Amino acid sequence: MGAMSDSTRPGRAMILAAGRGERMRPLTDHTPKPLLPVGGRPLILHHIEKLVAAGIPRLVINHAHLGRQIVEYLGDGARYGASITYSPEPEGALETGGGILNALPLLGDAPFLVVNGDVWSDLDYEGLRSPPGRLAHLVLVDNPSHHPDGDFVLDDAGGVWDRAGARLTFSGVGVYRAALFQGCGGGAFPLAPLLRGAMARGQVSGEHHRGQWLDIGTPQRLAQLERLLGGGGG
Repeated sequence: MGAMSDSTRPGRAMILAAGRGERMRPLTDHTPKPLLPVGGRPLILHHIEKLVAAGIPRLVINHAHLGRQIVEYLGDGARYGASITYSPEPEGALETGGGILNALPLLGDAPFLVVNGDVWSDLDYEGLRSPPGRLAHLVLVDNPSHHPDGDFVLDDAGGVWDRAGARLTFSGVGVYRAALFQGCGGGAFPLAPLLRGAMARGQVSGEHHRGQWLDIGTPQRLAQLERLLGGGGG
């Protein structure tokens, strides 16, 4: 693999943790969603431990709603083998695109991994790469019952497209290059339009993760993950 492996491997990872968690209320009225316990520890710790195990200990975490609790709980990350830097956002947050843009100065020059803080999977982060010539590499999963139509098409050559066909669901895990955000202004904006623009230029690749994945968007799905982890998952 050599030099190409090094140049395409994420140098840092960002965990998106700024969401309000409206669908999780009342659980999130006094606790930020990333700190909700599941499997005996906060949801965000599952991500941190997996990223450290994958050799990506340098982490950026954005926060808004009750964000001070996240900072106070995790600190600098040293006790987890990580080095955590925080990217605070105004109340109401900056959405996914705006949040990543705001954190770019903290993410370095290499490709970086971004993980939604409210998903869980058995994906091995260590194998993720950013292929040369691509601005984004997305992990796609089978469509869950709450999102049956999916998001994007993955072709046989590993390209990802916004077009008709057998769509898969974006998992909330992706590797990006800073150039994806070139020309963006500040403020709140979604990530999806940037991805669709890059897809139209053939600059997005992807892979299909066929293992376990859950979007922890509701108390019911949090309980589902609790049952899964109680059964020996992790």
